[in-house]
Amino acid sequence: MALPRKKFVAGNWKMNMTSSEVAPYLEVFRQETEPVNNVDIAIIPPFTALAKASEILGGSQKIRLGAQNMSPEAKGAYTGEISAAMLRDLFVRYVLVGHSERRRLFGETDELVHRKVVTALNSELRPILCIGETLEERQAGQEKAILEAQLEGALKALTQEQLEEIIIAYEPVWAIGTGLTATPTQAQEAHQFIRDYLKTSAGVEIADKTRILYGGSVTADNARELLSQPDIDGALVGGASLDPRSFAEIVAAAVPAE
Repeated sequence: MALPRKKFVAGNWKMNMTSSEVAPYLEVFRQETEPVNNVDIAIIPPFTALAKASEILGGSQKIRLGAQNMSPEAKGAYTGEISAAMLRDLFVRYVLVGHSERRRLFGETDELVHRKVVTALNSELRPILCIGETLEERQAGQEKAILEAQLEGALKALTQEQLEEIIIAYEPVWAIGTGLTATPTQAQEAHQFIRDYLKTSAGVEIADKTRILYGGSVTADNARELLSQPDIDGALVGGASLDPRSFAEIVAAAVPAE
């Protein structure tokens, strides 16, 4: 029988929060999450705030750092890009790969997402692979085909050891920043489909170990019901993570019932 997967909650600040706002945020957030155990927590600030967050957290094992993006290149003449080594130097542990805003606004393809996944893994960063369908694709009944294509494109040719490091975030594009949220049933169906895909493509052991997060207008009000679903192993939180108390409530909602 598979061991229970430890819940994971990450806050993606997107293009919000300056370096000077990090300290007061973390002061409140650390106090609010002090009683919380048995949940992995990450904050994912913009690049300009990573150094300050890293300085304050000081290698904390309770609250880890993530980055919102990363170049697939190791170094060189890539103006405006950030390398994996630069992130590792700031004690970053996780990196978002393939977020729908990167795909939609910046034209990131499944092939580019795959290259970033490989670069992250080779640099000892854990990729949080974001996948999800648009409203049009869901209305056309294509959501499973879209999810399968994104998974196949990103995870192709990875070893078992590499696959064990992947975290997947299911983010229905139509629910990101819109106030719309997939119902717990809709979210569970998508997560179960992803886990079944992993069973077929990578084996039962990988499928049972892999944490699959839900992202898309997660709030303190809906988190507990979403996180109680059997295949939802945590949350990738956007707007609600900008308020340290609200984000702490979501983290608390992930604590397993005794």
